[in-house]
Amino acid sequence: MSKANIVIIGGGVIGLVTALRMLDSNQEVTLIDYQEPGSGTSYGNAGTIAEYAVLPVGSPSILKNLPSLLLNKNSPIAINRSEIFTLAPWLIRFLYQSSSKKAVKNAKAITDLLVDCRQRWELLVKEINANSTLKSNGCLYFYNKKSSFEAGKKDMTKRKMLGLNVEMLTPLELQKLEPNLDMIEGGASFFPDGAYLNDPGKVMKLLFQSVVKKGCTVINKAADKIERSSEGVKVYLNDNSQITAKHVVISAGAYSKKFAKQAGDYVPLETERGYHIEYDMSEPLLNRPSCSVEKGFYMSPMTGRLRVAGTVEFGGLDQTISKHRIDHLKRGVSEFFPDLGDPNRSWLGFRPSIPDSRPVISESSKGNDIIYAFGHGHIGLTLAPITAEIVESIITKSKPPVEISQYSVKRF
Repeated sequence: MSKANIVIIGGGVIGLVTALRMLDSNQEVTLIDYQEPGSGTSYGNAGTIAEYAVLPVGSPSILKNLPSLLLNKNSPIAINRSEIFTLAPWLIRFLYQSSSKKAVKNAKAITDLLVDCRQRWELLVKEINANSTLKSNGCLYFYNKKSSFEAGKKDMTKRKMLGLNVEMLTPLELQKLEPNLDMIEGGASFFPDGAYLNDPGKVMKLLFQSVVKKGCTVINKAADKIERSSEGVKVYLNDNSQITAKHVVISAGAYSKKFAKQAGDYVPLETERGYHIEYDMSEPLLNRPSCSVEKGFYMSPMTGRLRVAGTVEFGGLDQTISKHRIDHLKRGVSEFFPDLGDPNRSWLGFRPSIPDSRPVISESSKGNDIIYAFGHGHIGLTLAPITAEIVESIITKSKPPVEISQYSVKRF
């Protein structure tokens, strides 16, 4: 049995950035992940540093349209019908959090975390020599129909009330920004302060290299169980070995729920199955990530390729790719770029989803020997730096960058 100061379970972007921050503070860190760190959902996202993603998934408008959204397999939000009974307790909580009063409270909590997220990423990419991957020329939501644009204006009014910088664009103004898009009838919302990574996979590799270079111990095995003992928190691995730590950080994304339960805390976490397809190309078709509001996916210009990412499918941790979700993305992107042909590759990943859209970033109910850092939904990449700051403050018992009680596991 080996011993460690800080053990981090989960090597996605949250775990990697947390490891980097703790190493920078001269802490001894061990990172556990059965996959290559950074190769999962942190690699497969749309790449956006989404300071504009201030609204929770649950809202009165979602509540109104939820039955049709969930039962239509081609909608932006869908459910694996075989999982509906398993999902029922989570869905009830989600409906409760979708009321006007709850949605406003949740939006404020998310906004507090998103403040200065781009600036934090600017510092991070500089530290890991990834400056060239961060692009700061904004992001777009575009509307195929005028009616959607009018609904979008109401949505953007809510965001502006939370301090967001957003510009409403006419179809002509949109075409000047994105000349390869055919004239979009509804126009767009433009977030000039938005940023994105044009190669999330490369950034994850550079993050991983940085933590290894700074002395992080990496264990490429699966953690099966955690257990408190008089010596510290024991982490049992799938080869029957174990490691005992003073602090254990749970940043295992969609796989975190079982560890919280072992620590004595219930977390209503369910899994969103997210997809992307990619088209290789030498020159980008777009200048920035552009989201089709009606279709529910992003088209993001990546290095050497266009990534089409998004949609939500509630369906557990089944590794089987749903063909109809891939087909939905293919049909959708072909409406804007009909000459693309078949994608060069497709991908499935798992997002951890909490009913109130707020991540769990807190010490466990029994103390800071176990710390939670998961449940970020669609904005894990965006929130990695501030999450790492909060985790450090919990471990060191110092002042956090924001008020963190609203992200506590005790809220459940």
